[in-house]
Amino acid sequence: MLDDSDRRLLRHLLAEPGLPTATLAERAGLTTATCWRRLERLADSGVIQARQAVIDWHALGYEVEVSLRFTLDKIHPRAFDEFLQAAREVPEVIGFETFLGRVDVRLNVIARDLQHYQQIYRERILTLPHINDIEALMLVATIKDSAGLPL
Repeated sequence: MLDDSDRRLLRHLLAEPGLPTATLAERAGLTTATCWRRLERLADSGVIQARQAVIDWHALGYEVEVSLRFTLDKIHPRAFDEFLQAAREVPEVIGFETFLGRVDVRLNVIARDLQHYQQIYRERILTLPHINDIEALMLVATIKDSAGLPL
């Protein structure tokens, strides 16, 4: 169970994951030792799973992001597993999720430009196993991108 101090700590951690523990403690109104113990407890309990870098792909020259929604041919009993294993091998796939419903899997793909995307699509995506249908959604703008929670 989270208390108000934990929620405050998590809010500041989500806002700036790279803060040193002493600065995080000060902003959350805790001592450094207490902050460190709480962070350890939250990590040990699985609330905090990782501190990770957030990469601005645009700054690295990746101008195109496409969300691909797949419906798989599920006649084969290992269709999901084989598709996901092959998708992990595509370096431009930066994330994927599985769903219940009309869409089975969504892949997020980045490319330097449309020509590069077309190459990835033809050479890597269309060769993934067990595809029944694909829908592509090209990202135009990100309005909100936050891992923040209503803490």
